[in-house]
Amino acid sequence: MTPEDLVRTLEERAVACNITEARRILGHCVSMARDDLDLVRPVRRSLTQTLDQHIDRRGLEMIERVTDDFDGFTKYLFRHHDGALTEAVRIPLEKPGRFTVCLSSQVGCAMRCVFCATGRLGLTRSLAAWEMVAAFRAVRQDTYREFPRETFPSHHVSGAVFQGQGEPFHNYDEVIAAAQILSEPCGGRIAKEAITISTVGLVPQIRRFAREGHPYRLIISLTSAVPHRRLALLPVAGRFEMPEVAEALRELHAMVGNRLTIAWVLLKGQNHGTDEIDALKKFFGGLPLRLNLIDVNDATGTFERVTQRERVEFVQKLQAAGIATRQRYSGGRGKLAACGMLAASRLSEGEAELS
Repeated sequence: MTPEDLVRTLEERAVACNITEARRILGHCVSMARDDLDLVRPVRRSLTQTLDQHIDRRGLEMIERVTDDFDGFTKYLFRHHDGALTEAVRIPLEKPGRFTVCLSSQVGCAMRCVFCATGRLGLTRSLAAWEMVAAFRAVRQDTYREFPRETFPSHHVSGAVFQGQGEPFHNYDEVIAAAQILSEPCGGRIAKEAITISTVGLVPQIRRFAREGHPYRLIISLTSAVPHRRLALLPVAGRFEMPEVAEALRELHAMVGNRLTIAWVLLKGQNHGTDEIDALKKFFGGLPLRLNLIDVNDATGTFERVTQRERVEFVQKLQAAGIATRQRYSGGRGKLAACGMLAASRLSEGEAELS
């Protein structure tokens, strides 16, 4: 909970708690990653004892941690109280010693994007905000253990991205709540502009996000602008067609005024031709776009990565059309880094079952 939410919740239970106490409690539990409420100081003992009576102490169990020797991406596999498995990834940033955490928002995913390992798992359930915050907290504490405190701030987690398992906007309220906790000065202490939320293009939620004026970055996972191809790759396109997505992005741009970021998973022989450039101009003409180009990670081998020459040619076509690009590194390839891969490997080994 945010400090304000905690104050309100306790008031409903006839328990007095002021905003300063609430901030200290949140700082103790999230910023300091402590669960022993008796040690929260200076907060009234009667308040912490009351909280202890209402707290659900089910946490996350870190059951696997793997680091790619090549690029330093670290993948975490968590088991939840109901046996569900989700993942988080600690991603090294360009500035040495800085990391961002890629967080899951659901157990599996209902969007069924054909190139995504999570899409093959199907959807089990959505995560609560506390589960997402708990995963972030666990990764940050692991970072502190790996890099001693005296190296702070040279080594620390400075960002979060909701782009792991699941469709964040299919779990809109809980993801926004988690982002609010992570951006609290007494919570995750992450700058609002360093928090990114990704969506495959759920139009009502994009419009709601724009209307509510959230400060977090939004990335639209498009991958193709050609309607029939997008439908084949992203079945959700059957619900929200390109004109609807384009109109929602125009509304978003009118509200935030920033360049719009499009995630584009490059698939060899699929989505790097001239027809994609024409479709982008048709649907998004006049909007300031930036395409984040991402190499596919597909353990099944169904989809291949484009060659360097094909990538360069596509970038040149985009630039000629006035569309900015950025090459996003697809890391951890050697350690099942694509979202859903690690969980899927555990499931295939029969260690746990998602139902």
